[in-house]
Amino acid sequence: MSPRKIRLEGDTLAAFERELDAVRLQVLADIGQRDARHIRRMRGIVQGAAIGGRGLLMFGVGPVSWAAGVVGLALAKILENMEIGHNVLHGQYDWMNDPSLNSQTYDWDIVCAGEHWRNSHNVEHHDHTNIIGLDHDFGYGMLRLSDQQRWSPACLLQPFSYLLLAINFQWGVAVHDIKIGRFVKGRMPFVEFRERMRPFLRKAGRQLFKDYVLFPALAFWQWPRVLLGNLAANLIRNVWTNAIIFCGHFTEHVHTYTRKEVVGETRGQWYLRQIQGSSNLEGGRTFHLLTGHLSHQIEHHLFPDLPAPRYTQIAPQVREICARYGVHYNTGGFWKQYGGVLARIVRYAFPGKRRAAAAAA
Repeated sequence: MSPRKIRLEGDTLAAFERELDAVRLQVLADIGQRDARHIRRMRGIVQGAAIGGRGLLMFGVGPVSWAAGVVGLALAKILENMEIGHNVLHGQYDWMNDPSLNSQTYDWDIVCAGEHWRNSHNVEHHDHTNIIGLDHDFGYGMLRLSDQQRWSPACLLQPFSYLLLAINFQWGVAVHDIKIGRFVKGRMPFVEFRERMRPFLRKAGRQLFKDYVLFPALAFWQWPRVLLGNLAANLIRNVWTNAIIFCGHFTEHVHTYTRKEVVGETRGQWYLRQIQGSSNLEGGRTFHLLTGHLSHQIEHHLFPDLPAPRYTQIAPQVREICARYGVHYNTGGFWKQYGGVLARIVRYAFPGKRRAAAAAA
């Protein structure tokens, strides 16, 4: 049985808000060189893995060195995208005043333009988490994942659509903020569409040139090996990041919200929505690093601008607060949570009774 959606009110809600505020202030008071050392160390690891991986692809011989090169390059891309890029773009390290780690200028190793990500993810998704019609990350405009969303016969294909999205996830993320659907439906003028396309085309062009022209060309007669290696590394990165991100909001027991439910929402109610609309993954330190600490999606959505490694530190406190207030803390192992995601995708591919907004509220 799915845990019911909890609503706190009055003094109880105010106390809940104060306790979570205190957790945030506790971390803010302690941020410093420990956090700076972490992000710089991660950058060094990423650079080493990328150099090693690309070196094996370019100069290695045989399938073993090719596979090792692919793994090294995929590891570099995963850590750069998840532990560095995503967190830097949230402004988690702006306090360092390091231009190379600034949220407004950081250029990550993916086809998605930074300015598009900061709007579609940092603003639209984090502000409107799991609000149907406002959080465009909920289903990415391709998948029906709630009975509050309208069903159409095209939904029957969504298990196949999801497979395509997972394989090509960096491209799905890259075009997300362009709002192609609005343009196709005539709801966006061509001038606006052209302006939205420009950052994407610039960034995608640079990434395609780097991975599929420059590095293969530098390998001379080894170019097919490098080209295929880069394709494989990008595929591994796409599938992994997709799985982790989908486990954050589409597991079995996450709740969705209507626009009506969030009218006049207070910070305490916002905290409550973030917790009930998110889910965590359990694992060890290496696993948390490979997820960019999005294994602590609940803590990330409560405090998106805190350095991500701090989520592991505060998770027991957040969980204890939730338990005292009767709020379900959605957590589980990777396969349990990802299995719930896949089940949700299949379940909502078929028509079902749409809840009225009043019933959902």
